Amino acid sequence: MDRNRIDLPLLITTLLLVGLGAVMIYSASFVIAEEKFQGDSSFFLKRHLVRVALGIGFLILFANLDYRKMRKWSLPMMAIGIIGLLILYIPGLGLEIRGATRTLKLWVFNIQPAEGMKVVMVLFLAHWLDKSQHVIQKFIPGLLPGLIVIGMTFILIALQPDFGTAITLGLTSAAMLFIGRARLTHLAGVAMFLAPFVCVKIYLSPHSWKRVMAYFERFFGDPAEKLVNVQGADYQLQQSLIGLGTGGFFGTGLGQGKQKYLFLPDSYTDFVFSVIGEELGFIGALFVMGLFLVLAWRGIHIAKHAPDAYGYFLSSGLTTMISLHVVLNIGVVTGLLPTTGLPLPFMSYGGSWLLFCMMSIGILLNISRGASRQQRLRYD
Repeated sequence: MDRNRIDLPLLITTLLLVGLGAVMIYSASFVIAEEKFQGDSSFFLKRHLVRVALGIGFLILFANLDYRKMRKWSLPMMAIGIIGLLILYIPGLGLEIRGATRTLKLWVFNIQPAEGMKVVMVLFLAHWLDKSQHVIQKFIPGLLPGLIVIGMTFILIALQPDFGTAITLGLTSAAMLFIGRARLTHLAGVAMFLAPFVCVKIYLSPHSWKRVMAYFERFFGDPAEKLVNVQGADYQLQQSLIGLGTGGFFGTGLGQGKQKYLFLPDSYTDFVFSVIGEELGFIGALFVMGLFLVLAWRGIHIAKHAPDAYGYFLSSGLTTMISLHVVLNIGVVTGLLPTTGLPLPFMSYGGSWLLFCMMSIGILLNISRGASRQQRLRYD
């Protein structure tokens, strides 16, 4: 990889997030690892470091693979992704975890097809938007074909059920359509049409409905009842807020947090930001958010200077996808949004999403290299 041609701030920021994430995963997981795996406190860390190594391999691969060649993959990858979502329901292949069938059981490893579909959807929409610019502002010949693909994928993910991933995919797709100059009136009309169906689906899913009701009760419920019902649907958030509040300005110190002592579920996965706030304090949390802002800034910069329309749509979509994940995860951990099972990019424990995030950064770095080459040609 030619270091003079890649976006170094993006690469350095990504590596800082991954490195800090590994430290915080160990800090958040060593208690539960000792209890579950016969005193092996680094069990989760070791598994995570293997995934980090694979992720770095993905980053290097896609940083050196010309992003323009990915165009021909978009349709086959979309077809493979949809098949992957469908075969989750084949007995023996789809693993049901906490009432949701999201994980595909393969020979030596497991993968969550929905995580990959977010990246595949960005690849598909970037290609489709570039080809459809002449008709995108017309509904039936322009916007409708893309909406059919988005809608089918959204439904398959929501049926698992995985509303967090489905919403992230939907919002990323909507943002790309807007960036691709689709009419705002068309997008608003589609959103209004779909809203009742989404509400009904959430209502029919007891687990999701409890979380939504707990969210509204947080603001409008009886405070005395909340104190009594400490083990309710909002328990995880209560423990997260206790951790964030305990951390104060400077934190309790790395490894000194108490919520990971089996009080806060998912402390090393979806709620790792709470452990960051508890142990590193407001300063540490602000530093992490600052890194994510730098990442978003560099993604926008790469999109703005992309050599072609396809690179512009692709970099915009990948940056939006990662940024939405950050906003939704931190929003959940701090109680601003209803609880959903979304990991924090680069920092939460979990293999599939880390690999796809690193792949996304590799693509962004490759687009930045293309922009750098084009800039040099202008001055030669």
